[in-house]
Amino acid sequence: MQREDEKINVWGARVHNLKNIDVVIPRNSLTVITGLSGSGKSSLAFDTIFAEGQRRYIETFSAYARNFLGNMERPDVDKITGLSPVISIEQKTTNKNPRSTVGTTTEIYDYLRLLYARAGIAYSYQSGEKMVKYTEEKVIQMIQTNYANKRIYILAPLVRQRKGHYRELFESMRRKGYLYMRVDGEILEVTRGMKVDRYKNHNIEVVIDKLAVQGSDDIRLANSIKTAMKQGEGVLMIMDKDTGSIKNFSKRLMDPATGLAYSDPAPNMFSFNSLEGACHHCKGLGVINEIDINKVIPDNKKNIHDGAIAPLGKYKNQMIFWELEAILGNYDCTLKTPVKDIPTEAIDEILHGSLKKIKISKDKVHTNSDYFIEFNGIIKYLQDVIDNDESSTGQKWADQFMAEVECPECHGMRLKKESLSYKIWDKNISEVANMDILELKDWLEHVEEHLDEQQKRLHTKFSKKLKLE
Repeated sequence: MQREDEKINVWGARVHNLKNIDVVIPRNSLTVITGLSGSGKSSLAFDTIFAEGQRRYIETFSAYARNFLGNMERPDVDKITGLSPVISIEQKTTNKNPRSTVGTTTEIYDYLRLLYARAGIAYSYQSGEKMVKYTEEKVIQMIQTNYANKRIYILAPLVRQRKGHYRELFESMRRKGYLYMRVDGEILEVTRGMKVDRYKNHNIEVVIDKLAVQGSDDIRLANSIKTAMKQGEGVLMIMDKDTGSIKNFSKRLMDPATGLAYSDPAPNMFSFNSLEGACHHCKGLGVINEIDINKVIPDNKKNIHDGAIAPLGKYKNQMIFWELEAILGNYDCTLKTPVKDIPTEAIDEILHGSLKKIKISKDKVHTNSDYFIEFNGIIKYLQDVIDNDESSTGQKWADQFMAEVECPECHGMRLKKESLSYKIWDKNISEVANMDILELKDWLEHVEEHLDEQQKRLHTKFSKKLKLE
């Protein structure tokens, strides 16, 4: 026989569809309320038992506190006994976001992002070296020490490995009064109309000043450093005039060897649901759809005339088949040669395009002379359909030749390179997030042994949040 304090008694519940219901529910046990739709399950659980338990709990607060919470009406019930303060977990379905994981849905990943933004150590994804960060005063002091009595150029980087002619940039610097710029390693005088090859990647720095480093109170050096930091958005370069050697300095996180700089970390930087953190190649999904050669040519025993190239089907008297015939002719093959017997070079040319124009016989195109045309390849043809044909029919047709593969940029980790370069105990956030729950618990319990004092304080707060201690 259950004691009175071991059960919840409900008498005369009349909320919504309930018709004067009496219920006895045992405490400290899992009770499931079942029934047909509209029979009053939610009315009993949420609108009666939960509502009354919440109302009684709020009534224990002071009148001042209850002003902020509002009044709660008593549910339509004769009597309820055995109630204690209650918790109701909302019944809802999760969003069907392809980027969602258990970690993001339960918000545990939010705490991981915060931990890495505050305690992560940045490494260069180019050299693997630990990133450094200097104050402006520290930069001036280092330059005065390392370049004492030497002649130097103070440079502010403007362009890093990007294509363009940069005519407007050169003109803008000229109007600001700068006389020299370093373009792809060469110091050049800035002239009106100056530009570079728009199709090549360029590195461009403006020469802020050239001087001989004197003493510790060199006001000109200090002012030039400040100007260079402003023009270079926190980054500057020092070039030894005699040796031509370059050293990078930055107020931001920077790789001294390569000059690579990161912005200051923030939680969004570690989120694959955010533009600041997601891999730009796969948009934070970790996978991409690419054309599958095995689906384009499913049977290499067939020949192209009989439909070996699935997107094209069987031979038709059309330009694309004339182009393929011309390519194969260069390799002593025809459209009726089985694909397995066609040289690899010819298949590569058919799939990815030809480096030279294809000659189509004048008999085919009915002209007075042979016709020359560029051939971009079957893959390019399919990609154009995917990119430009927005119809469901066109997309469905193209999808049959696609395969889902791991993103080559982030290798399935879903974050951009900078985000994956922050580590705690030699692991980036993706590696930690991919641990199973027991491995993660063990990592969190022992990671403190590998942290400095500031990181330990942050880790302690994080662990308490997750209630793993």
